[in-house]
Amino acid sequence: MSRTILRGRVLSFSRAPESIEDSESYLYLKDGAVSIEDGLITAVGDFAAVGRADAVVIDHRPNLIMAGFIDMHLHYVQSQMMASYAGSLLEWLNTYTFVEEQKFSQQGHANAVAVDFYDALIRHGTTTAVAYCSSHPRSVDAFFAEAQRRNMLMVGGKVMMDRNAPEDLLDTAQSSYDDTKALIARWHKRGRGLYAISPRFAITSTPEQMEMAQALVAEHGDCHVQTHLSENDAEITYSMELYPDAPDYTGIYERYGLLTERTLLGHSIHLNHRETAAIANAGAVAVFCPTSNLFLGSGLFDRDRMVKHGVRIGLATDIGAGTSFSMLKTMDEAFKVLQLRGQRFNPLASFHLATRGNAEALGLADTIGSVAPGRAADLVVLDARATPTMRMRMATVETLVEELFLLQTLGDDRAISEVYVAGARAKSTLGGL
Repeated sequence: MSRTILRGRVLSFSRAPESIEDSESYLYLKDGAVSIEDGLITAVGDFAAVGRADAVVIDHRPNLIMAGFIDMHLHYVQSQMMASYAGSLLEWLNTYTFVEEQKFSQQGHANAVAVDFYDALIRHGTTTAVAYCSSHPRSVDAFFAEAQRRNMLMVGGKVMMDRNAPEDLLDTAQSSYDDTKALIARWHKRGRGLYAISPRFAITSTPEQMEMAQALVAEHGDCHVQTHLSENDAEITYSMELYPDAPDYTGIYERYGLLTERTLLGHSIHLNHRETAAIANAGAVAVFCPTSNLFLGSGLFDRDRMVKHGVRIGLATDIGAGTSFSMLKTMDEAFKVLQLRGQRFNPLASFHLATRGNAEALGLADTIGSVAPGRAADLVVLDARATPTMRMRMATVETLVEELFLLQTLGDDRAISEVYVAGARAKSTLGGL
C-alpha cells in the first residue's frame, strides 16, 4: 500500500464562516501535510507530525492546498457555444442552445465533447460537477463513461423535454421515463457516478412528462433532481401560461413532487415569499449562477433573503450561458452581484461555498468538499503568484483572507497549480499544458 504526502499550506472548512473574523470555521496549516492512500485522505496535520520516511512527498510550498472545487449547475453539451451573443434567455435558447444540442444525436460527437469538457474542468480546479446532458441517451453515456475513466465523482442526467423545442430534441413523456430509468440502472452509483433526474424546466415539459418525472423521483429517492426556476421574467410568464392552475412557478414543481431535499433549482432569482418558504421547507437548494445571470441580464440573486428564510444555497458556473469554467471567476462575479445588492460576500464565505458548502448542498459532505481524513483526495493546489499581476499584488498581501480575495479576483486556470482526483495527479497529466 503506497502512501503519498502533499506538503504545503492547507485550508479546509468545517462549517460556514459567520464572519471574516471567524477563524474557528476552518483549519489552516502554514506547513501542512495531507496523507493519501488508495484515493482517500488518511491524515491531515503539521508536516512535522504527519510526514513519514516511507511516503512519497510532493512539495507544493508555498502554494495552498484545498478541497477541489464543486460546480453545482452546468450543461456539458453547451461547452462549444459559450460566448454566443443574445439579448435574453429565451432568445439564447432558441438561437443557439437547441441548435447546438441537436448535434448530440451524431455518433461520436458526445464522446469528443466530453473529453474536452472534463479537460476544462480539471484545468480550472473543478473535481465534481452537476451537469445537464442533452435529451439523447448517448450524451449521458459519454458523460458518465468519461467520468468513470478519470475516476471523478460527477452528477448528471438526460434532460426530459417533450414540447417547445425542435423536433429532433423532443422526447415523449413515456420515452423520457423509459430512457431515464434505463440510464439510472446503467450509471447511478456505478464507479463514482450519481444520477440526477432532469426535467429541463416547466416550459419544455408537459404535465404528462412532469408526472413521469414524479414517478421517477418516487422510485429512485437516492437520485438528485435538477431543473431551472425563475431565471427570467419572460420565462416565468410563459410557465404560468402553460400551468395556469399553479400558484406560482415553484408551485409547478411542488405539485409534481419534484421539490425535495435533493432538488437543485438553477437560478432562483425572481421568487415571491410563498416560493421562498416552500423551497426552504422542502430543503431544496437554490443554485446561484452569477456569470450566466449577468451575461443574459436575467437579474441579481438575493443571497441574504435566501439565508434569512433558511434556503440552502449552491454556487455554479452554468456553462454555456456562464462565461467561464473557473469557480474562481464565478466567486468573483458572485461578489460583484452581491455588491450590487448591497450584500457582503467575504472570501472565506465564497471559498467555503465552492467547496464544503456545495458538498453539503449535494448531501456529500462526508465524501468530498473538505481536506479531512476519510474524504476523497479530490484536491486543488492554488498559486496566488501565478501571473505577473498576481505576484505584484501578493507583495503586499499579509493575511490568508487577503490572499483568498486576490485568488478569486485575479485568478483563473493559471492559478490552478495542480489538481488531484482520488489522489492521482490530474492537471499536470493533461496534454498541451
